[in-house]
Amino acid sequence: MKFRSEAKEDPEMNLIPLIDVLLVILIFLMVTTTYSRFAELQINLPSAQAEKPVERPNEIDVTVSAGGQYTIDRKPVAYTDANAFAGAMRAAGTGLKDPVVVINADANAPHQSVIRVMEAARLAGYGQVSFAVESAAR
Repeated sequence: MKFRSEAKEDPEMNLIPLIDVLLVILIFLMVTTTYSRFAELQINLPSAQAEKPVERPNEIDVTVSAGGQYTIDRKPVAYTDANAFAGAMRAAGTGLKDPVVVINADANAPHQSVIRVMEAARLAGYGQVSFAVESAAR
């Protein structure tokens, strides 16, 4: 009497479906992942190589120092709020046809100081704002 069957076959595990599922998961993760590095953000500001244009008579020169002091057409102006500074810019622009606000900011000037000048120019109704840069050595 034989109660046992002949030799049992070892069960096989087919790895192909497992590999397919893993590849699909890997592709899904690669497509949906964002690769941004905020901690390593480096900004190199450009320098201008152009010749300095001829002074235009309709410019309002606003200077911002590294310490946060402001001047409008070489006259010191204290910044109290945006509306008062806009009034000083309007006073400097009286008699000028469509003036251009030129911001001369120190390289170490706070970013907020430049934004304040831009906001005051907007409140004064001046739509053209330009930035003065130092020309790079050739």
